[in-house]
Amino acid sequence: LAIIFTFSCQLLFFLALSVILQNVVISELTDQQKEFQQLARRFAREEIVPVAAAYDKSGEYPVPLIKKAWELGLVNGHIPQEYGGMGLSIFDSCLITEELAYGCTGVQTAMEANSLGQMPVILAGNDAQKRKYLGRMTEEPLMCAYCVTEPGAGSDVANIKTRAVKVGDEYVVNGQKMWITNGGKANWYFLLARTNPDPKCPASKAFTGFIVEADTPGLTPGRKEMNMGQRCSDTRGITFEDVRIPKENVLIGEGAGFKIAMGAFDNTRPPVAAGATGLAQRALDEATNYALERKTFGKAIADHQAVSFLLAEMAMKVELARMAYQRSAWEVDQGRRNTYYASIAKAFAGDIANQVATDAVQVFGGNGFNSEYPVEKLMRDAKIYQIYEGTAQIQRIIIAREHLGRFKK
Repeated sequence: LAIIFTFSCQLLFFLALSVILQNVVISELTDQQKEFQQLARRFAREEIVPVAAAYDKSGEYPVPLIKKAWELGLVNGHIPQEYGGMGLSIFDSCLITEELAYGCTGVQTAMEANSLGQMPVILAGNDAQKRKYLGRMTEEPLMCAYCVTEPGAGSDVANIKTRAVKVGDEYVVNGQKMWITNGGKANWYFLLARTNPDPKCPASKAFTGFIVEADTPGLTPGRKEMNMGQRCSDTRGITFEDVRIPKENVLIGEGAGFKIAMGAFDNTRPPVAAGATGLAQRALDEATNYALERKTFGKAIADHQAVSFLLAEMAMKVELARMAYQRSAWEVDQGRRNTYYASIAKAFAGDIANQVATDAVQVFGGNGFNSEYPVEKLMRDAKIYQIYEGTAQIQRIIIAREHLGRFKK
């Protein structure tokens, strides 16, 4: 049985690898990509790692780190150059994200939430909207948020209850959002609300995307949630009570919101997978260093086959997760629809982050269960990667639909 299990695991890895590498030419990073990667790596290790545990305990929003990262160009790099950004590719952004996540995924999520909030505007905003809302993000270290999830509508986006009713040249919004990252820190929000009251109206036509200023009367952020992990990330509910939004803040037009909201994920799920990979790499590094120092029965535990094989499995998983997010990022940068690869990367890397973090705790033994050692935090932080931006189960639904759709055609 052990032999069969080992063979099955190896087969799974090879199958995953073949999917990831199919039709892709692996090449060296450019000098510019290496510079961005090294800059983010130094920032993570010198600025984030030393204070990550303190932020985890306090739950305080990492404003000083965000400001420093913004000054270095490590935030908002994907904003097009014509609106003040650097216009980095998704692949380039992923390289930065992995390194920042290595330091602390709570800090990285606070920064990366900007990408999710901005992406609908980048993809669907008109010139005036982009200049107004993206431009300001490059002028000072502001945050924004993707305001879609509700208490009764997470994976089931089509069940959103927040309503927007057109009154003259404005839309009046009422409803409740939940689990909004950067919810209490955002300068503005991308909001998805139902504009067609007919329950039989398909989701592709029932919802509209809006840009909402955070200081709009009637918009009230709730209390900061204290979560299992990534505790310095700001997560809150948002209440809308007769919030008035001018019609010029509608993205594309009435009824286009669902496609905009879902289309953003093709661009943001690769960086999420990169963040999960960064956490997994950190867990592997911490476990390896500990295994080389910790001695039992007269030798380092890394010299025991049971531990060395565990580290080998962890290393295999990290490398495959990295290949997965790079493939998905490469696809979208080629201008192709990458829903299939984005979901593969997000699901695989999210699972790997949890597996590798759990194995790291195992390598540390009793010390791993203690909050004085870093891997306990990594294990808590990893869990959300199987939940936010589409659960692990939703990703499998998408992958199956895309896969079967190819054969049905």
